[in-house]
Amino acid sequence: MTLQALIFDVDGTLADTERDGHRPAFNQAFSDASLDWHWDVALYGKLLAVTGGKERMKYYVEQFRPDYQKPADFDEMVAELHKSKTRHYAALAAHGGIPIRPGIKRLLIEARAAGLRLAIATTTTPENVTVLLEHSLGAGTQDWFEVIAAGDIVPAKKPAPDIYFYALEKMGLQAANCMAFEDSENGLRASLGAELKTLVTVNDYTLDHDFSGASVVLSDLGDPGEPNQLIAGPDLERAFVDVAYLRVLHSV
Repeated sequence: MTLQALIFDVDGTLADTERDGHRPAFNQAFSDASLDWHWDVALYGKLLAVTGGKERMKYYVEQFRPDYQKPADFDEMVAELHKSKTRHYAALAAHGGIPIRPGIKRLLIEARAAGLRLAIATTTTPENVTVLLEHSLGAGTQDWFEVIAAGDIVPAKKPAPDIYFYALEKMGLQAANCMAFEDSENGLRASLGAELKTLVTVNDYTLDHDFSGASVVLSDLGDPGEPNQLIAGPDLERAFVDVAYLRVLHSV
């Protein structure tokens, strides 16, 4: 089966959004609501075991704040906190505060030129995806992706494979014709559950994750003159990921 499409996760994969994007946005939302919640870098790493912002807040209360007395409208409160957090994240991204990861823009441009189709499959909200693409990747880049599967568009979030099934259905493609890009164990479990070959690029939060089943695990995509590091998988003797690399990896 030939490679026809690339499907990208967003947080931690397209950009380093978690530590310096979502985390401070959550903290600002908590402060605005006069809550004494604060997520430092280490704690946030633990909270990333749960995908989805609303789910993450509930997990935090259950596991780390047994002293907190939930109000009767706790679910509604969490939803409002998440909306506030999204506004703060958008403001941060709009000021260019969230960098795209190495090699991402180059590979997207090469993929489009080679006729590969592009899609996104993520648990983050559609609003977060839009603002990141427009302000960190460039104006108009949202249109590069024919499908943006994001947020609550499916009820079960990663590590469930549902978001990938949705993207594949909308594109009218089989998993065998696609390759996924992820950065975390939960993301990899989701893509593998949809039977997608998956390239993983790690970040500070996911270095110790279990990436069994990934087609390859790399430090990043790399760029000419700025090689990446191979962590696990076949050594294809390439210092950076390009379309030719992907075609070979997809065929392995």
